[in-house]
Amino acid sequence: MRKNLTEIVVNALEDVKALDIALIDVRGLTDIMDTMVVASGNSSRQVKALANNLVVDAKSAGYTPIGVEGDDTSEWILVDFGDLVAHIMLPATRQLYDLERLWSLPTESVDETATESVDNNA
Repeated sequence: MRKNLTEIVVNALEDVKALDIALIDVRGLTDIMDTMVVASGNSSRQVKALANNLVVDAKSAGYTPIGVEGDDTSEWILVDFGDLVAHIMLPATRQLYDLERLWSLPTESVDETATESVDNNA
């Protein structure tokens, strides 16, 4: 039996001392993925090492990433497994894009705002 991908990802990130690992359930917000993992590394070198360790550990457990983006600059590396997408960033990049807040918005607020915009333009 294969280990759970989320568990593999978190363990791989912890092995290389990732900072502030966050798991976000996005099933109600998008059909593209179920889980988003966000973590930070102290330097570009650590961000790259975190992503590399994640890919190696996942592959050894039988999971192959669909793609890896951003490893050229190592400021923000995205590792896509389909149902799970991992974002590994420098702290300043993470703070700037604030994915946790962005992907944690209640869906009712988004729908109400869209409805209000339509009503106000009528």
